[in-house]
Amino acid sequence: MNTKTVDFSKFSSIRIGPIVDVALIENDSVPEGHVIIGSANNVLVAPTPPPLMILSKEYDFIRLESDGLHIGAATPGGRVVSFCKKNNIAHFEYLSKLPGTLGGMLKMNAGLKEYEIFNHLIAIRTQSGWKQKSEIEYGYRKTSINEVVFEAVFEAELGYSTKRYEMFNQMRSNQPSDPSAGSCFKNPPRDYAGRLIEAVGLKGLKHGSMAFSDVHANFLVNLGGGTYEDALFLIQEAQKRVKEGFDIELQCEVVIIHR
Repeated sequence: MNTKTVDFSKFSSIRIGPIVDVALIENDSVPEGHVIIGSANNVLVAPTPPPLMILSKEYDFIRLESDGLHIGAATPGGRVVSFCKKNNIAHFEYLSKLPGTLGGMLKMNAGLKEYEIFNHLIAIRTQSGWKQKSEIEYGYRKTSINEVVFEAVFEAELGYSTKRYEMFNQMRSNQPSDPSAGSCFKNPPRDYAGRLIEAVGLKGLKHGSMAFSDVHANFLVNLGGGTYEDALFLIQEAQKRVKEGFDIELQCEVVIIHR
């Protein structure tokens, strides 16, 4: 089994985590007892994590075939948008503003507003073979996917839209530039996590070198040298205060990887 040394304080988007050897998934061989990390864009890794694994570069591909658009699970969203622009393919413009690779996007049904990765999905290929979209349960920022995804195939409709691309860019213009793991919490039904965090007085609050951004309260940002413990404190503090103030249980959108 080949491995890759990863420094999560540089590799993860939140810039927190240890230096560890991560198993490489190659030739569809998935090591048992390992947690997949993807491109570490929405993860918070503990100082002593469980065994980790990552897809090798063989799963970074995109090609147009007779049955649809095939995309490898290690393919970054930006590369998908570039391919779709070049080939005039619709419905992927929003990926320009979603960090990460396809596998993670599929696992959490990532998206912007009503534009979600599952909208035009046909099927995924996993450890246990191909699964049609109808065989997978999915909803807002969640799916029933519980195994490694190798690739997916999507509807390939013509009609790339520069107007939609610009609209998605504008939608994400209010995000902080500091390192973060993206939206910290899922939006509760008919409400917004950012509004709730601000309402309980946590917008801009710092703990160590971590803070809820004063640009957008639902972004937990690293101001330089932030730690796992600092981040966890703020996550738990927000959940506690919002529960006490509104009787709403905030659910993490950030994936916390620990033993």
